Amino acid sequence: MRTRAALIAGLIAIAAGALAQDAGTLHARLDWVPISGAERNDVAGTGGIAATLSRSGLALTGCFEGLPAAATRASLHIGVATGARGPAVAELTITKATSGTVQGEVPLDRAQRDAVLAGHAYVQLHAERGVAPDNAVLWGWLLANQRPSPCGDP
Repeated sequence: MRTRAALIAGLIAIAAGALAQDAGTLHARLDWVPISGAERNDVAGTGGIAATLSRSGLALTGCFEGLPAAATRASLHIGVATGARGPAVAELTITKATSGTVQGEVPLDRAQRDAVLAGHAYVQLHAERGVAPDNAVLWGWLLANQRPSPCGDP
């Protein structure tokens, strides 16, 4: 009887660990920021981000390709809802070229972590040429049910 109870407890612990691990993996497909017709020549490219959420932070890694000009920066933002823009909460490390990588380790407080879990966080890339006022070119929302685009398989 004790052996059976221990076996069941062990299986429950393994299953809970696997579920917790899956819940902490998010992806973003980087695509064009919203544009008007006049800005079409200033926006191009695609990319993907994979992010691992822990109790205290978010580890991000990804790639991009086909920008209209060299990338200048990338940042993690948190909006009030999925699809709603918000302020940058961290700057990420980026290759300063038209194709390259994005990465970063971002410490999060409880409210920021809850916002990430709710799908309110996104990554935005900027280039030497992009949409005014900040030359944004690509963005993507970090979501649990999304797969990144295949530029180097982030």
